[in-house]
Amino acid sequence: MLRRLGRSTYVEVGRRSAPFRLTPDFILIGGQRCGTTSLFRALMQHPQVVRPTFHKGINYFDVHYDRGEAWYTGHFPLSAVARRKVPQGSKPVAFEASGYYMFHPLALTRIARDLPKVRLVAMLRDPVERAFSAWKHEKERGFETKDFLAALGLEESRLAGEAQRMISDPTYRSFSHRHHAYRGRGEYLSLLAPTALTLGRHQMHIMYSEDFFSDPLGEFSRLAEFLGISRYDLTRFDRYNARPSTSMPQRARQELTEHFAPSRDALEAFVGRPAPWPSLE
Repeated sequence: MLRRLGRSTYVEVGRRSAPFRLTPDFILIGGQRCGTTSLFRALMQHPQVVRPTFHKGINYFDVHYDRGEAWYTGHFPLSAVARRKVPQGSKPVAFEASGYYMFHPLALTRIARDLPKVRLVAMLRDPVERAFSAWKHEKERGFETKDFLAALGLEESRLAGEAQRMISDPTYRSFSHRHHAYRGRGEYLSLLAPTALTLGRHQMHIMYSEDFFSDPLGEFSRLAEFLGISRYDLTRFDRYNARPSTSMPQRARQELTEHFAPSRDALEAFVGRPAPWPSLE
């Protein structure tokens, strides 16, 4: 209660002082269950990087867009304060993160329009494993009541017309679109390619989660180069929000593998690197 009150008070003060606050230089746009929290925590270790004052996700461009630009900027530190906290001779680099930005039908369009110079960072995980991990996540939170195969079977009907309704009515929030899109959130190419046409592919850095977790220092160095910040060797790297390992039903694995296989070559061409995921056998 006190924390919520403190946050609302801070944001209101921030709204009034928005012209004097940082705006994001880059945004971590997802995907969901792809390691974004681990990357967020790694970025927080860098002395130049500045996070929002409270939660990692402001969720402005997806579910809180009606609150306005000043409300959004109010979540970031004052520019003068941030400059004093970074190493001398360097500049603060602000960012935020939301695992829903990549999938929300309006979020990336809003970002490209409102922040045309911003850089976007995306984490992509094997979409088969991502789907199962998302189901476990939603099940544990009480947002999913069906078993995995049943949830996959219901996805199309649950999401039918929801994205279009969100576009037609920007105030509409779809529960199923946010919590039941197990295949949909893994359609990475269709989610990212339109933004590459508006912002430019050069403003996007796409990482494979599996590469990041197997070589965090190397992947972090490549990200630092993209962001134009100094090289920084992580003093600590941890994996966050991992779910207990359980076995995916073989039927579901086969179905998902066949579903995502046709788009793999095009995705790899878009990313510029082979995906470190099992191939369809």
